[in-house]
Amino acid sequence: MILTIQDKTTHTVAAIDSFGAQLISLKDADKKEYIWQRDPEIWPRCSPLLFPAVGNCRDGRTRFDGEWFEMEKHGFCKESDFIVDEQKEDAVTFRLTANAQTRNSYPYDFILSLTYRLENGILLMDYCVENPDCREICYCIGSHPGFICPLAEGETFEDYQLEFEKEENTCAMPYDLQALQFDAGKKGLELKHTQILPLSYELFREDAIYFDQIQSRKVALIHKKTRLGVEVSYPGFETVAFWTPYGKNAPFLCIEPWNGSAIRSDEDDDFMHRHHVQIVKSGEKKNYRMEIRIL
Repeated sequence: MILTIQDKTTHTVAAIDSFGAQLISLKDADKKEYIWQRDPEIWPRCSPLLFPAVGNCRDGRTRFDGEWFEMEKHGFCKESDFIVDEQKEDAVTFRLTANAQTRNSYPYDFILSLTYRLENGILLMDYCVENPDCREICYCIGSHPGFICPLAEGETFEDYQLEFEKEENTCAMPYDLQALQFDAGKKGLELKHTQILPLSYELFREDAIYFDQIQSRKVALIHKKTRLGVEVSYPGFETVAFWTPYGKNAPFLCIEPWNGSAIRSDEDDDFMHRHHVQIVKSGEKKNYRMEIRIL
């Protein structure tokens, strides 16, 4: 089911599919689209919710409380139909609870909700993970929105750049395509006292660019000259990654705030031992926020 929300002040409109609670459209007052419109030959999704795993587990499985479970890449939300909890003109809340299907790969009881709200032209995305289980639960969580890039005819992907909120001095953690894991022993793309990362498709030869150590909690995908694009704020997330499928010249870039990541070379297969793993005690809940602003 597709649900639409709008901000009457700025005439910004967003559409969300209850299947996956996935953002499928974000348009400004001129009805210009900013979200990648799905193409199965390039990437069949546009903004999946990543839970309870971010990325892949080693050999597609992991251990919870000493027991092995099969876990698909990015978890099961992308294939789950969420319940619509509440809908207003400018906001909608989706909810997923533990069921027989989720327990095949994730043994815990949980309540996961995602609220989309438009306010002054900004799309606010509030995630909440609640633990109704009798034991503490662990999980990873992330967002994966794909933004159209380039935005206008005659432009190229290379006309755009990423602009970070703060000056960064860090290295990306490279992904090993043979071992299917992030290699914690090597350094990838370096940001050296800069806020700018010029884009090119060649940057993604080895899959996602993942910054495990990053100071910024805001980044803009922006045209170098026109200064048009989008800004993503992720105060609720500890790391960020960027991705577009290499070799396809795909007209989009994903900006992915993460708590967790695909399996790393310095991790074992116990899910509780993963970097940036989130833990919620019985009867408690944890909240996360992400914002998208059209520039």
